[in-house]
Amino acid sequence: MISLFQILMLILDIAKFIIFVHIIMSWLINFEVLNLRQPLVGQIWDGLSRLLEPIYSQVRRILPSMGGLDLAPLIVLVAIYALQIVLRNNMVAFY
Repeated sequence: MISLFQILMLILDIAKFIIFVHIIMSWLINFEVLNLRQPLVGQIWDGLSRLLEPIYSQVRRILPSMGGLDLAPLIVLVAIYALQIVLRNNMVAFY
């Protein structure tokens, strides 16, 4: 059962990494460091957006309008960290 715990933690770590990459790419695109007309950048951005938008849209429905400030990635990251804390504290159940 410990391997199930490790797999769950790995999946959550990968999800955090993908969200961080999406956040950093959005900053670089907004500051015009990256250009979406470049094929590789456009494909990566489109893939990440398609992967994360269903999750973000669920969070955005709950959050009030912040006037252009998108807190959905932050809320998702906090939820992932909270889930990891709960899993670590209940790791005894995996033995």
